[in-house]
Amino acid sequence: MKRRFNVTGLCVPNMHYMADTRPQINEIFERFIEYGEYFTINRGNQFGKTTTIFLLSKLLEKKDNYLLIETSFEAVSSYIFENEEAFAKGFLMNLHYRYESSQPKLADEFKIASEKMTNFDSLSKFITNFVEKTQKKIVVIIDEVDKSSNNQLFLRFLGLLREKYLKRNRAEDKTFHSVILAGVTDIKTLKLKIREDEQERINSPWNIAADFDINLTFRPNQIVSLLADYQTEHPNIKIPKQEVADLIYYYTNGYPFLVSLMCKTIDEKIISKREDKNWTINDVEESFKKIVYPGYTTTLFDSIAKNLINNPKLYKFISNIVIDNDYKLFALNDPIISLANTYSIIKDANGCKIHNRIFEQRIYDLMLSIMDNDDRFISSPTNKEYYEGNGINLEYILQKFQKFFKDNYSKKDIKFIEREGRLIFLSYLQPIINSTGYIFKEPVTGEDKSMDIVITYKKERYIIELKIWQGEKFIKKGLDQLIDYLDKYSLTKGYLLIFDFNKKKQYKHENIKIKDKEIFAIYV
Repeated sequence: MKRRFNVTGLCVPNMHYMADTRPQINEIFERFIEYGEYFTINRGNQFGKTTTIFLLSKLLEKKDNYLLIETSFEAVSSYIFENEEAFAKGFLMNLHYRYESSQPKLADEFKIASEKMTNFDSLSKFITNFVEKTQKKIVVIIDEVDKSSNNQLFLRFLGLLREKYLKRNRAEDKTFHSVILAGVTDIKTLKLKIREDEQERINSPWNIAADFDINLTFRPNQIVSLLADYQTEHPNIKIPKQEVADLIYYYTNGYPFLVSLMCKTIDEKIISKREDKNWTINDVEESFKKIVYPGYTTTLFDSIAKNLINNPKLYKFISNIVIDNDYKLFALNDPIISLANTYSIIKDANGCKIHNRIFEQRIYDLMLSIMDNDDRFISSPTNKEYYEGNGINLEYILQKFQKFFKDNYSKKDIKFIEREGRLIFLSYLQPIINSTGYIFKEPVTGEDKSMDIVITYKKERYIIELKIWQGEKFIKKGLDQLIDYLDKYSLTKGYLLIFDFNKKKQYKHENIKIKDKEIFAIYV
C-alpha cells in the first residue's frame, strides 16, 4: 500500500509516514501507567492525541501482565445518559461492540454483565469482580471524553472511578490499574453536581489525576525521522533533512498536524509539479506561504477562528498577544489563559505566546479581516510605487503610511491610537503584501512595548521594529534589538517605526548608520 503524509485523524504506520514518537510513548508508560496513575491526555484539536493513544495501546498489547480496554464516547447514543442503569448497561455494551471481533470471549463477558446492570453500584461490583478474576493490570483508555464532559451522569461515573481509586490505595477495593481520558478538555478542572438542586462542588470528580506534562510536540530530530521514513519509499529524492526539519520546526513549533501539513504540501502540491523532486529550504518557505494564505482553510484553522469569535474575552486576550505584544505571566488559574492553553493556541514559554508562527499568522489575518469590516479604520490604497524590482520599496511605504496616519488619525483619541496603532499599520501593510508575501512577528518580551515584524516578499526579507516612544534610551534599545535581528537574517538594512503620542511630536524620518547597518527610522 502506498503511504502519504496524514492530516486527517489517526496515523497508521502501514498507511502514513510516521515520526519516531517512541520516547514520548515510553515516557507515558514508565512515568504514569507503571505507577498506576489516572490521568488525562488533553491537548488542542489535531495535536496527535488519538495517534498517541493508538501507539500506547500497541505498546501495552505486547505486555503479558497488562490487559488493555479501550472505548470512546464519540458516537454513543444519547439514551445511555438517561439514568444510571442506562449508562452502566451502555458502557459495557460499548465495550462489547468494541471487542466483538478481536476478542469475542471478552466481548461476551461484557454483554452478559450489561444485562445485570441496575445502577452504578452494580457497575462498581462488576469492576471489582472483573479485576479480581482477570489478575492482570487493567488499563482503561477512554477517548473523545469531550463529547460527554458536560454531562452530569458521565461526571458521576468519573466520581465512581475516583472513589474506587481512593479505596484501592487504602487496600479496601479492587479496580482498574490505570485510567486514561483523552480529549481537548482537562477533565480535572470540571466540577461535579450530585443533585440537580445542589450547587456545584469545589472538588472535581477527577482531582485524583496526575498532571500530564509530557511534551507531545515533534522535536527537530523527530521531524528528521519523519522525513527519513518518507525517504524509505523515495530513496532517489534528496532532502537536506536537518535543515528542512529545523525550518519546519521554526514555523510549527512541532505541532504534529502542522508538521504533517507542511510536509504533505511540499510532497503533493509543490515538488509534484516539477521535474526535480528534491526538497529544498525554498520548498518549506513556499509551503508556509500556501498554508498561511487567507483563502486556505482546514478544520483546525476553522476551529481556532470559531473559538476566538465566539468568546470575546479570549479574542481580546489573544489580540493583546498578537497585535499589542502584551505578554502576561503564564498562570493556568486564570480561566481565559487556561482556555487558550486548552485549545493549544498559546504555549508556556516564559509568558503567554502564540503556539507557533502559522497560528500567529492565521490569527493575525483573522483579526485584520474583522478590522477591515470596522468603520473605525480606513483601508490603504496600493500603487505601483510601493514596489521595486523583486521587492517592495519599504522606505516609500513607510513615508506614505506616515502621511496616511497624520491625515486620518492625528485627531483621534490618544488612548485609541496607542491601543490600535500597530493594528492600523498592519492593516495598511496587508494589501500591499497581499498574496505575494507574508508578515509575521518575532516573539519579543519586556516592558518597552516593542514589536518585531518580519516581511517576506518573494525572495526578499525586511525587518521592521515597531516601538512606542518612551524616551531615547528605549529607542537605543530598539535599535540594538533590530541590529541583532538583522544579523540573524544576514541583512544590512532595517526599519524602525516609532509611534510618538506627544502633542508636540514631529512627523519626521532619518537614516541612522550603526556599524555596517543602515536603519531607516520614521515617526508617526
